[in-house]
Amino acid sequence: MKRDEKKNKEEKNQPTQTTFMLGRVAATGVFGGVFWGFIGFLTHMFHFSEVSPNMLLQPFVLGEWKKGGLGTFISLMILGILSIGAAFIYYALLKKIKGFWMGLIYGAILWVLVFYVFNPIFPDVKHVQDLKQSTIVTTFCLYILYGMFVGYSISFEYNELTSDKLARALGKRLE
Repeated sequence: MKRDEKKNKEEKNQPTQTTFMLGRVAATGVFGGVFWGFIGFLTHMFHFSEVSPNMLLQPFVLGEWKKGGLGTFISLMILGILSIGAAFIYYALLKKIKGFWMGLIYGAILWVLVFYVFNPIFPDVKHVQDLKQSTIVTTFCLYILYGMFVGYSISFEYNELTSDKLARALGKRLE
């Protein structure tokens, strides 16, 4: 009888754990997008990069305000929202892979997507061949760091959650 009660309790706990994990993925995405977007803004401000987070607003918004402080703030919030999607893509496809290497590769893939595939959407961003070398290196490094942050955070949380479930399933006490 006790075994059935324990099994029912664990089954009821499953949706809570999944919801918890999805919340962590979303929070990781928001924080990663805003934080690394802000670092990207700083690299633009200190002339390491020709590309600013404000590039997100260029094709969609009229007015010069988008190049100022308000435009930067709104761009960082949009990066946070877009980053939720990127975090969920990582979660859906790559969460089981341990370590930071897949995050590094994921960041490189995102850089290629933004600077080669989505480049025509952003009229103020030059083609990669026309960018300064410092811009290419800086943005590539930022995307790799972003990918490592998101990837490692998500895979670590997922593997910790699954190892906790495994330990409970085996009847071991967690300390």
